[in-house]
Amino acid sequence: MANKLYITATERRIGKSVVSLGLMELLTRNIKRVAFFRPLVDVDDTRHENDNTIELIRSHYDLTFEYDEMYGFTADEANTLISMGRDDELHEKILNKFNALALKADFVLIDGLEMTGASSSFDFDLNITIANNLAAPILLVAGGRNMQADDIRRSVKVYYESLAEKSSSVVGTIVNRVDPGSFEKVKSALENDPLVGKQSVYVISDNENLGNPSVGEVVKLVNAEVLYGQDKLTRHVRGFTIASMQLRNYLERIEYGNLIITAGDRSDIILGSLAAEESKTMPNISGIMLTGGLVPEPAVQKVIEGFPDLVPILSVAENTYQAAIRVDSIHASITPDNSRKINEALALFERHVDMVELRDKIITRKTTTVTPKMFESRLLLRAQANKQHIVLPEGEDDRILQAAEILLRRDVVNLTILGDEARIGERVRSLGLHIEGAEIVDPVKSPHFDEYVDDYYELRRHKGISRDFASDTIGDFNYFATMMIYKGHADGVVSGAAHTTANTIRPAFQIIKTVPECSVVSSVFFMCLNDRVLAYGDCAVNPNPTAAELAEIATSSALTARLFGIEPRVAMLSYSSGTSGKGEQVDKVREATELARKRSERIYPGLLIEGPIQYDAAIDPYVGASKMPGSKVAGRATVFIFPDLNTGNNTYKAVQRSSGAVAIGPLLQGLRKPVNDLSRGCLVTDIVNTVAMTAVQAQAQK
Repeated sequence: MANKLYITATERRIGKSVVSLGLMELLTRNIKRVAFFRPLVDVDDTRHENDNTIELIRSHYDLTFEYDEMYGFTADEANTLISMGRDDELHEKILNKFNALALKADFVLIDGLEMTGASSSFDFDLNITIANNLAAPILLVAGGRNMQADDIRRSVKVYYESLAEKSSSVVGTIVNRVDPGSFEKVKSALENDPLVGKQSVYVISDNENLGNPSVGEVVKLVNAEVLYGQDKLTRHVRGFTIASMQLRNYLERIEYGNLIITAGDRSDIILGSLAAEESKTMPNISGIMLTGGLVPEPAVQKVIEGFPDLVPILSVAENTYQAAIRVDSIHASITPDNSRKINEALALFERHVDMVELRDKIITRKTTTVTPKMFESRLLLRAQANKQHIVLPEGEDDRILQAAEILLRRDVVNLTILGDEARIGERVRSLGLHIEGAEIVDPVKSPHFDEYVDDYYELRRHKGISRDFASDTIGDFNYFATMMIYKGHADGVVSGAAHTTANTIRPAFQIIKTVPECSVVSSVFFMCLNDRVLAYGDCAVNPNPTAAELAEIATSSALTARLFGIEPRVAMLSYSSGTSGKGEQVDKVREATELARKRSERIYPGLLIEGPIQYDAAIDPYVGASKMPGSKVAGRATVFIFPDLNTGNNTYKAVQRSSGAVAIGPLLQGLRKPVNDLSRGCLVTDIVNTVAMTAVQAQAQK
């Protein structure tokens, strides 16, 4: 049976989704198969909608369970059973559904029903009863917004007394949405309480962004039509302004993040708002809501469409007063499609909760298998532990800027972004991003520019270059970035979203060069399959390595795999396994295997290496046992070394496209300082992962 934890809240609207996300992040870093279960979901049965929290967790953590497996009853169904005195049937069916899900998992996080206040049937005692029936320890989540420290302590103590009366097992308490000014007082009051302080206590400060709805939530909840700005619906609505006065008076009342509510025929307000949004002296708004079912006239629409970047413009049927009342009543939530809120919630949780202590509290069984989600989560955690300074040379690419916001918000790395400061500022403003923590540098305006030119000239003058050529070269963003790490002004470079692999790594070959124990620069891809992560090398750099170079690639790849938490078992791939085959290519792999074993005695004692071996024998235990009985690698390989670039590149792409695997890389190895390449088709997530991996490489090299 799976390990489990039950989250129960003391009241509604205290941001329990933040806790659920944070705990799932912690669990997926350490456990292979994590499931999520809600005994009761409060959804409208007549609208046939799925529970938002289940869909949020299911989507973000790529859970493969069916939606119907992940909850027991709707609140209406449960209320009907309770009103009929059929409580035992309710609890028995919840337990049966939970057990069926638990058989498929190593750990189940159970999210109790939030209090609605509509019926005494769904109160705190019901959550305790369900938790006890499931034999699950409880993590109590309490609210602290607009409350004094002693009031919070007394409230939490009452719930602890109730838990003690029912002999519940309690892991600890998280108090969410605490006013930042009283943060330390609240924590001290709880930890010093004789009853509450016996368990772990964590306090999370209030976050305005998470408490505010996105424009997309407003659209959904008021059934608005999106006229413009469909791509900017993740903007936060911090408040609203009713614009019924003249334009000159209205402009004085614009506040940052507000949704402007005005009649659809007020062209002056619409155009004035858009002009203010473009102005650098006015605060940014979140959007415009047009009321009365009115839309701008064609001539006005033509003017609107001429603005380069439009905020969301919505249309609703209600009049201005009714629309304002509906907007004011909206309760913000974290929806599956709002990646900005998800990342902000995870960052908030990680800043305030001791993840190691809580992990040790709630996890009693672990797995040594590394799943893709565990790999990605541990990657960010490793990078956060010792922040490095990474340079992103492609600052005018929207994906780079979006990734930068996530990296800064999660506190993963320090960033320097290269590019024209004005153009980057315009894109940041247009995208509604916050990257204030990053340093923006235009290479030719940098105070280090002449110094870098001189150093590059000295490094390459033996090649016959002039100083003017050196100056032109350092003006290239990739060369400037590489000089930054060469001079120790940064720790790593990530490029390639808008440049070829050659443009990314050529400066590294010329300036950084290889570490003493390596004669070649090679690469690995981390292939994230459904149930494991494998390392493939070299699939990007060396067309036809010699046996000696192949041996280097094997040991370098093993060290890289170990660095990222994968126990290396190296398969030297060929079209033949063991001693059965003959031919030039097989002989090269056989020689490379022997050289790699000798090399590993010096740099990685005890490394398991097998070769030559076919791919099926390396990855499938049954085939491996048949073709190479007694091998410690056959059927269990985690690091796959391909004999040449043609084989490796085609194989990784075939696996990626046919299995749906996520390929992270190529990650370069063998350089004195980390420089890594992105695919020009990369997603924002790919950039985040590659930057984190580069940071971990930089940590290791130090």
